[in-house]
Amino acid sequence: MADFKDVWKNRVAGAVNKLLREAGSAETVDPSAVTAESPPRPEQGDLGFPMFAYAKQLRKAPPLIAAAVAADLSPHGEGSAGASDGEAFALGPYVNIRLDRGRTASGLLAGLLDETVPIGRPGTLAGSRVMVEFSSPNTNKPLHLGHLRNDALGESVSRILKAAGAELRKVCIINDRGVHICKSMLAYKEGGGGRTPESEGVKSDHFVGGFYVAFHKMAGDDSSAEERAQELLRRWEAGDSETVELWKMMNTWTVDGMKETYRRTGVSFDQYYFESQTYLKGKEEILAGLDKGIFYRAEDGAVMVDLEAEKLDKKVLLRSDGTSIYITQDIGLAIYRNRDWAFDRLVYVVGSEQQYHFQVLFAILKKLGFPWASNLYHLSYGMVNLPDGKMKSREGTVVDADDLIDSLRDLALAEIRDKDREEAVGNSDEVAEKIALGALHYYLLSVAPARDMLFNPQESLSFNGNTGPYLQYMGARISSMLKKAGDRDPAVDAGLLSGDAEWELVKLLGAYTEAVASAAEHMDPSIIAAYLYELAKAFSRFYHDCPILNAGNAALSSARLALSRAVLRVLRDAFELICIPFLEAM
Repeated sequence: MADFKDVWKNRVAGAVNKLLREAGSAETVDPSAVTAESPPRPEQGDLGFPMFAYAKQLRKAPPLIAAAVAADLSPHGEGSAGASDGEAFALGPYVNIRLDRGRTASGLLAGLLDETVPIGRPGTLAGSRVMVEFSSPNTNKPLHLGHLRNDALGESVSRILKAAGAELRKVCIINDRGVHICKSMLAYKEGGGGRTPESEGVKSDHFVGGFYVAFHKMAGDDSSAEERAQELLRRWEAGDSETVELWKMMNTWTVDGMKETYRRTGVSFDQYYFESQTYLKGKEEILAGLDKGIFYRAEDGAVMVDLEAEKLDKKVLLRSDGTSIYITQDIGLAIYRNRDWAFDRLVYVVGSEQQYHFQVLFAILKKLGFPWASNLYHLSYGMVNLPDGKMKSREGTVVDADDLIDSLRDLALAEIRDKDREEAVGNSDEVAEKIALGALHYYLLSVAPARDMLFNPQESLSFNGNTGPYLQYMGARISSMLKKAGDRDPAVDAGLLSGDAEWELVKLLGAYTEAVASAAEHMDPSIIAAYLYELAKAFSRFYHDCPILNAGNAALSSARLALSRAVLRVLRDAFELICIPFLEAM
């Protein structure tokens, strides 16, 4: 897809480099480092390139540099390369570009309407191998609203990084051991009565989660419950066959149920890791580090690391009795994963409350000398709550993921029925499910990851404003119009698309690849969400101001239909990046 901004970045860089050579400088400017801005007023053109960054190198005032660069880029200048797709002019310290609307639209649509050519693929991460860890559930309860934000973020970031050219591997660590797992096991052992998810007609992970809640009610009445759970953990670690069989059965129920939710929400993984298989990893790495003097042994026999030079603290890595702690496992797991699939970068999608943990983890892996340790990244995200307050798993006040999606689906289905759209949309249940997922994922991803957020189910389902259903409706609206248009003259004169509403759309379409590159660089799907909303609003204005099917001119109608098809293609592609199902009818 032609990117007019990149074209002009190259030209501006070439003109600046010419000035540097003339000044006797060996320095050069990379086109990717050239800053491009949007002028504040339409009469100032379509692109603006500030010259401040080159004043020191050229020993000239920015306005003088701008004048020289603009002259070089003029139709008769050496740097124009015969360009006829726009004009350059100096405006104070800026080189501004007024693009030729018709030529720019023609070049852009030629790329967007060629279905054999991928769109929105900047290639900025080509050749890199990135592993993304997300979800990280426990097997004592089903996925909840907090997991939904983690899952949407991890899945979307993975798709965006892949779109930017990275070779991607999505992994999930399932926390299937520990006393919290034994608590739900104890409650089932003492009160389950041999019941199963099938016998109760309950989704299997919800069935197990009920016993985790039951344990905390039981512990409130029986002070010995906590000790009995600890005893169950000791039996598990000792390999007691009865305990291990109970653990296997309940874990299987939970994991099977979680995988159903993953399939429902479009989340997938290339590999699952289980804490029960990895919690002992790392111990030998710590002991090897001790031998090398990287770590030290405290007076009580514990193995520790001193990270005060990194402005962190001292940290226990092995207890005095030789047993591992949580970070020991994470050290071993990171090393094991790199040996399993040699990554250039490992991204951990984990809540902001774990920031210190990852600072320590990354610092230790650097001390151990792993070259990839400098490329570890904690994609920290804020809490997500409901308007009526925080959720607590042990009290049973958590909003289960499946229950939330069910409620959104039922609300969407009621809306379809109220508007008498059942026949128009086809399979109402299927469409309602996709509207629910679109509402959920857009709401969760439209907020920058670092921010805490409130999830309001009613707001998320609105068909007006900055919501997933509004975007889905826009896609369905364009699909319906194109279906109604049928086969028309395929010849397209994009040069006719010169009106302000059309030009706004053209410029936004040209910015799509840049939006994907930015979202990949910052690992922030909200950049794509914001882009989509601006594109949808711009199409709505275009649809209102520019008759399409009844343009009064067959050639103009064909051009506007082509522009609409280009918008639809970008919508569909961007929907996929932020996990929004596309709908042809709503």
